[in-house]
Amino acid sequence: MTTSTAPRDAQRQLLLFVVAGEHSGDQLGGKLMAAINARLGGEVRWLGVGGEHMAGQGLASLFPLADVAVMGPLSILPRLPRIVSRVRMTARVAVEARPDVVIIIDSPEFTHPIAKRVRRRLPGVPVVDYVSPSVWAWRPGRAPKMKRYVDHVLALLPFEPEVHHRLGGPPCTYVGHPLIEKLDWIRARDPQELAHRTGLDRSRPILAVLPGSRPSEVGRLMQPFGEAVGLLKARMPDLQVIIPAVGSVRPLIEAALKSWPLQPVLIEGEADKYAAFQLARAAMAASGTVTLDLALAGTPMAVAYKVDAVAIRLRFLVKVQSIVLANLVLGENVFPELIQEEVTAAKLAAAVGPLLGETPERARQLAALRQIPFRMALASGTPSEAAAEIVLGCVRRDASG
Repeated sequence: MTTSTAPRDAQRQLLLFVVAGEHSGDQLGGKLMAAINARLGGEVRWLGVGGEHMAGQGLASLFPLADVAVMGPLSILPRLPRIVSRVRMTARVAVEARPDVVIIIDSPEFTHPIAKRVRRRLPGVPVVDYVSPSVWAWRPGRAPKMKRYVDHVLALLPFEPEVHHRLGGPPCTYVGHPLIEKLDWIRARDPQELAHRTGLDRSRPILAVLPGSRPSEVGRLMQPFGEAVGLLKARMPDLQVIIPAVGSVRPLIEAALKSWPLQPVLIEGEADKYAAFQLARAAMAASGTVTLDLALAGTPMAVAYKVDAVAIRLRFLVKVQSIVLANLVLGENVFPELIQEEVTAAKLAAAVGPLLGETPERARQLAALRQIPFRMALASGTPSEAAAEIVLGCVRRDASG
């Protein structure tokens, strides 16, 4: 027997149930909660699952985020029983709480089963999905299925609303990527200070190398990236290399560098990362959000994508025009991408080499890079404020019905 929820008295404190499944979702959730708290003047209670950013805005998480924060099918399988248990627990608490709205944030393997369970028991409670699954890249059949248990999708990428419309998914609104909130800060980084501190010579070409933030990415890309750097160095003896490293994989990067033909400058931290992007003439990067980082910093790039045999079979169930987010934002493949067996030293060097000189390839990328901030911009406000407006709009529509 299903249970419905009655509209709350307009004067009562709102109860919002919010669920994140990993640390990036916790960051998004914290900003969304801050925007809603600011708008409602504290007249809101929070329940759900999150990390330190969401805790800072008033959420007492049902359990530590580490219980469910895993990436990829091979990582999920060993912890599947615990994740299933946490899904059931979270859904049960949500149903008992009878919230005004449920907000699920990214991590569809964890958050979507919760949304389905809540919808079955509380069909009148609106469900908002913050961060669209990559239905544009693979498993497009998820979009129409989501319509059964998601009332609105908040998209981080400007092309996603059209994709959901075309595939028959739920209503979807572009609310802006969190990176656009940082655009002025990104561009204000001082490359000269970083050059002085690291000993890099700005009169010589500098290449940024980004082998990824996960051990699996670093393990697969450091060797071909190093071999490509060797080929580029042979053609361009004054080449310098800088690697912005995530602390968790720095030891892996340092170990792999022992076989490299030159020793790059290794840095950590957000400020130095964006300063390095402005310092670099071009970048050789693993596929991922970093391509948007580079795009907003205005850095030409070539991109590599290489995964294990299981993941590649799952990932490419559907052909997609590009695996580079910056290309998808533009709607054309401006930034070269090398996938799986194409990730070789020769092909990487051939893609990156022209970007280090004054070439038509470099000029084309620079023209495209100038367009990306405009494609990602909002008419007004911040992504968190736009997301908060839609979440509260769902509450208001439910209360008025």
